[in-house]
Amino acid sequence: MTPMTQPLRFHPLFMERVWGGRQLETLYGKALPPQVPIGESWELVDRPEAQSVVAEGPLAGTSLHTLWSERRAEIFGERHRDGGPRFPLLFKLLDAAERLSVQVHPPAAVASELDGEPKTEMWYVTAAMEEADLFAGLAPGSDRARFEAALASGGVEALLHRLPSRAGDCIFIPSGRVHAIGAGNVIVEVQQNSDTTYRVFDWNRVGLDGKPRALHIDESLRSIDFDDIEPGFQPPGSEPLVRCPYFQVSHWELEAPREAGPAGDFAVITVLSGGVTCAGAHFRPGDFFLVPASLKDRTLHPQAPGTAVLRTVA
Repeated sequence: MTPMTQPLRFHPLFMERVWGGRQLETLYGKALPPQVPIGESWELVDRPEAQSVVAEGPLAGTSLHTLWSERRAEIFGERHRDGGPRFPLLFKLLDAAERLSVQVHPPAAVASELDGEPKTEMWYVTAAMEEADLFAGLAPGSDRARFEAALASGGVEALLHRLPSRAGDCIFIPSGRVHAIGAGNVIVEVQQNSDTTYRVFDWNRVGLDGKPRALHIDESLRSIDFDDIEPGFQPPGSEPLVRCPYFQVSHWELEAPREAGPAGDFAVITVLSGGVTCAGAHFRPGDFFLVPASLKDRTLHPQAPGTAVLRTVA
């Protein structure tokens, strides 16, 4: 078996969305398919319907699922040997040229009853227009009865907690938290490996086919935490930014070389600004790469002033 000598870079998977745009091309040089709105770039994913594939090096063409199934201890670390059947996280870049629907991800108990998957996630804003905003949780005075009445009248927005957003903001979205991404945001999303989303309101618009998109009212009402009032952004400068049972995300400003993490465990690095080299490979803003557990040279070297990254471990 070939020893690991470099980080792993994967081909992104681009997802057309009615609310998407072209910012991933403009900001990060992503080679988007032409003339369609791209809302999501799935950068690291191991799902039956979507699979990341190594882009270069000796393992080029190997799927993330194959690595997780056949080389788990070597690439992800011994402590993950008894993990689930798939890599537990999903990493995305989101470009919200328009508002996303108001939605919620089910908590574990509700997900099992509805044949769905629980999902907890976090958002890190990498770019935001002047009027950009996010919606997370509920405004004071909201409860289930008022929310159901607002759904019937189309007045849901007044019951949502709105937060003006700017680059560098980070918010945690546990399962059960009703949420929506406002127009003008570009976001790194780190989440559990799940694709269950219940859409409760879609601003009365139509989808790419010209028809109203399906809503999941009953499932959403069972999933929403109606006691979740006015959640805020993660405190800036906190270390880590987010810690939960599924992942830990840190924001590092690299003024000097720094280890990606201890030998024997993996880390996923997202380059936010500047540039980074690791084991001779160069990465620029918008790049995601996986540092294998067995990689000997694990040092991140900043290549420009103002270099910053997100470091995620599971």
